[in-house]
Amino acid sequence: MKIPKTMKRLCKTCKKHTNHKVSQTKRKTASPLTKGSKVRAKKRGLARGVGNLGRYSKPAITKFKRTGAKNTKKTDLRYACAICKKISCQHSGMRAKKVEFV
Repeated sequence: MKIPKTMKRLCKTCKKHTNHKVSQTKRKTASPLTKGSKVRAKKRGLARGVGNLGRYSKPAITKFKRTGAKNTKKTDLRYACAICKKISCQHSGMRAKKVEFV
């Protein structure tokens, strides 16, 4: 997928439309202590009191059926303002195997 190196976007700090430099960063994975992970762990059987005191009585989430179904990850795009150098917007982009800046 081809993405332009600079885009004109609204900068929240400058409060006007300025040129933004587009860059791609590595996506961060969810922390095991996030609320969603705790809910999933509870559904899996952790701290429930079933089987082995509810600890690992059910298989891990990675052993579930739909794991690894998608073969691409979403691109993580950051837009840095050319004037104030503030990274104003972090946008989770589209799914693409290869991202190319033109």
